Amino acid sequence: MNKAAAPDLRIERDEFASILMKIGLKRNVAKVLTYLAGVEEATSREIEMGSDLRQPEVSIAMREIRKLDWITERDEKSPGKGRPYRIYRLNRSLPEIIEHLEGEKERESEMVMRQIERLKALKSA
Repeated sequence: MNKAAAPDLRIERDEFASILMKIGLKRNVAKVLTYLAGVEEATSREIEMGSDLRQPEVSIAMREIRKLDWITERDEKSPGKGRPYRIYRLNRSLPEIIEHLEGEKERESEMVMRQIERLKALKSA
């Protein structure tokens, strides 16, 4: 029964990422954000595999998401020798992120409408 749910989940995640891209997020950011929204926390490697992106793409996306202050990071010591690895998690809820995006689009729309009104005013002058 779980196996039938997996394709539905994949389709829903793909649609979610696709909508994020349509409203203006970069592809890599949308894919990483979608992946992180579905897990408690993840390493960079898990994000690569889960979002189907390469390491440099994940790094660039994480930089953008970090600028928006939507993630927290912590280092965890790896077992044995080697450098610690970083673990990421969203520090904003999905509704908060969507609300932020909605506000951004509303501001953009208002600015465009002001420009259109200005065009009308110039044309009639």
